[in-house]
Parts: sequence; C-alpha cells; structure tokens
Amino acid sequence: MNVGREYLKTVSKRFMEAKITAEKAIEQLTELELFWSPHEESNSVAVIVKHMSGNMVSRWTDFFTTDGEKTYRNRDDEFVGDFQTKDQMMKLWELGWDTFLTSLKNIDENQLLETITIRNEPHSVIEAIERQMYHYSYHVGQIVYIAKTLKSSNWKTLTIPRKK
Repeated sequence: MNVGREYLKTVSKRFMEAKITAEKAIEQLTELELFWSPHEESNSVAVIVKHMSGNMVSRWTDFFTTDGEKTYRNRDDEFVGDFQTKDQMMKLWELGWDTFLTSLKNIDENQLLETITIRNEPHSVIEAIERQMYHYSYHVGQIVYIAKTLKSSNWKTLTIPRKK
C-alpha cells in the first residue's frame, strides 16, 4: 500500500462528504433562509458559502506556483451579503469546490512533502490540505447548525437520528 496515495484518496473522500453534508443542509432552506443571520455581526449561510468559495479559489489556484493568499482576493468582501439568489450562491459554491477538488485530484503522492506558501508562510502540501480540512469542516458545521436552527422540528437529519 502506498501511504501517500491512500492519504489523498481518504482526504478526497472526506472533503466530498463535507461538501455533500453542507448541500443537504442547504437544500432544506428556503431562499430567504439562506440570507438570514441573527444579527449584523453573524454570517448567513450565503456569506459562509461566499467566504468558503473565495478561500478555495485563492488557496488552490496555481497551488504550487503562487501564494495561497492571492493579491486579487478581497477577504473582507467575502463577508458582505450581496447575493440576490440561491442560484448565484450555488454557482459560486461550485466554482470554489471545483477549483479545490480539481487541484486536490491533481496532487501526486510524491508532492505531499513539497513546500507551498500561504500568506508568505511555508507549508508542506499535507499541512495545507489539513489546514483546509479544518477550515472547511468548521464552516460546514456552521451551515448545518444554522439550517438546523431555522428548520427546527422540520429538520431532516443528515446522520443517524437520535435514539436510532
């Protein structure tokens, strides 16, 4: 067994599971609910999606040759809720995930210990992947929590229901 190949296969599967989990939560929300937040300092699902996509495009475009924090990225703008429709939001969601998953798929196990840069700091490719695993899982959890809160008793569980 090739450990590097197995690692890439496993993390790819886990990232896809996170994506699908978020999408199942998003599917349960109305368009209006996607833009809801409890107060102005909180993020709506739409804002979280915008931020995740911005991060994915910045980090994973030209992954090996440029810093993961692109000069064109305006991170603060990612927290401005300016989507008008669910369709706009989902197109940006797919752009981010397509950028990320394509880059992840193209990593060869022999590149896992190579050094890349994020915000001028060196990271091994494994470190960069694990950094993103933490970051994306964190935000997927937020999406699920918001959706579950909004749907209350109408929530359709995404995992094993309680007492089952």
